[in-house]
Amino acid sequence: MRTKATIIGFSAILMWSFLALFTAASGKMPPFQLSAICFAIGSLPGMVLFAIKPQRLKLLRQPAGVWLLGVAGLFGYHFLYFTALRNAPAAEAGLIAYLWPLFIVVGSALLPGERLRWFHIAGALAGLAGTVIIIIGKNGLDFDPVYAVGYGAALLGAFAWSSYSLLTRRHGSTPTDVVTGFCLATSLLSLVCHMGLETTVWPDGVFEWIAVLGLGLFPVGAAFYAWDFGVKGGDIQILGAASYAAPLLSTLILMLFGYAEPSGRVGIACLLITGGAVLAARDMFKSRSKLQPAV
Repeated sequence: MRTKATIIGFSAILMWSFLALFTAASGKMPPFQLSAICFAIGSLPGMVLFAIKPQRLKLLRQPAGVWLLGVAGLFGYHFLYFTALRNAPAAEAGLIAYLWPLFIVVGSALLPGERLRWFHIAGALAGLAGTVIIIIGKNGLDFDPVYAVGYGAALLGAFAWSSYSLLTRRHGSTPTDVVTGFCLATSLLSLVCHMGLETTVWPDGVFEWIAVLGLGLFPVGAAFYAWDFGVKGGDIQILGAASYAAPLLSTLILMLFGYAEPSGRVGIACLLITGGAVLAARDMFKSRSKLQPAV
């Protein structure tokens, strides 16, 4: 059961690696509208389960704090993420947003019973250096203010998701079924914001509709259920370390599909951010190695 849960959790990381690609391919739909549609689609797996087993609806009765954390985490992060990819190049914005694994590691070191070590600080500095390389762009320190909103939203999104992930540890007994409620609430909240703040823009053609559908079914849908199930029943150390592959995979996927151009600058930034996160997770790898049987 533990191995199965770990594998299911890892599938969420793979799905999140396609988040930037699907968002970039979804056209010019404004962030709140995109969020409303995708989270409505993302709630469908849970809705089907509730239809089959209506007795599970009682699991949605959770404390207000659980609902506030879940909705704020999902709504806040994805609004910031979609805003980032609408206002900055996909590869750069995606890499900045994927600083969340590093923030989780550093934040975890500050929890009760833990302490901040030199490799936590070194990893954080490496990730910061990678972010700086992305932001300063091709022209050195000649910062292009055109992308300021996108870069800022991506950085805030990384803080939002890492904070949500760390605080969720306090509610480990909350059933995964509640994720359906989080998705529905986030969809409704996004719809209200869209109607009051944005102009409706529908996808242009079948390809963009497929991207929106893929976004809602996988990175903004099934991934949340898989991650919730994985971190509660699987090996959290393996999943934590594996999540650092997300920014590298995301960037490679964008380049493969032509939404980002291969460049030494992006490559160096990707290595710094990913390598910094792995360095910060040094204790995780050491702990796993100690559990291996001697040959």
